Amino acid sequence: MKKIFLCDGHNLAFRAFYGIRELSRSDGFPTNMIHGWVRSFWRLEDDFSPDETWVFFDRGGCPAREQILPEYKANRGSPPDGFPEQLEWVKELTGAMGYGWAEKEGLEADDLIATKTMEVKGEGSEVTIVSADKDLAQLVSPGVKQLLPPPTANPRLGWRMMDEAGVTEKFGVSPESILDYLAIIGDQSDNIPGLNGVGPKTAVKWLKEYGDMENLIANAGRITPKRFCSVVYERREDLRRNLHLIRLIENATYTATPPQGPNLEKLKDIFGRMEMHKSWEDAQKRYC
Repeated sequence: MKKIFLCDGHNLAFRAFYGIRELSRSDGFPTNMIHGWVRSFWRLEDDFSPDETWVFFDRGGCPAREQILPEYKANRGSPPDGFPEQLEWVKELTGAMGYGWAEKEGLEADDLIATKTMEVKGEGSEVTIVSADKDLAQLVSPGVKQLLPPPTANPRLGWRMMDEAGVTEKFGVSPESILDYLAIIGDQSDNIPGLNGVGPKTAVKWLKEYGDMENLIANAGRITPKRFCSVVYERREDLRRNLHLIRLIENATYTATPPQGPNLEKLKDIFGRMEMHKSWEDAQKRYC
């Protein structure tokens, strides 16, 4: 069975950026993220040997979700100094390393990953989604796993593969219930507000008792703790809104650059421009 890896470009780029600091070219141009990107993907290849790798990037905001919730992701500030200029080189490097990649204005990388997952899953391939984003756990199913990157704060933990049982172990609910779970507790990273005072343990308890969010709303008068009865009922439309925000698009249309194998000429040019001479030596050993 063909092993296809679908990678969350921005998620991995930020990890590469913060994982290695204070590396730059002789003229001061930062290269820390580029170094981290190369090392991360080579390690991914060595540890898991995917047959095909795709990388998906965010490009701008998501007007459809912002229309539903104007505050959506409004808590995110500008990217750190040194990130945007390196990101363009990372995209060039992604293609040169032989990976397929895509981005589309108005769509998030998660939506592109969801769409590609449905596509390749239907072809009978084994899919691995590479990202720490908990939203993507909703896609985990037979033939689809999520690979969590090494935490920046504790890289010794290494890569962690999460199947359906792994999702349940991590969150307390199955992948089928991740949407309801996140709709109830909210998603701070995306600025989606959950129910005040309701944490993961209570959300898991409710979903085990009532099955899904709509049944929870229908039984709002019976839930415990009792202080949340009116809260669930009064904020039922907020919960439904959250569900809509968190649900990924699985039928997006976009244009992608397909995997074409490593391009040594481009790699030599990029590594030369970035003064990454050791990486060029390693690339020749790896690809020649």
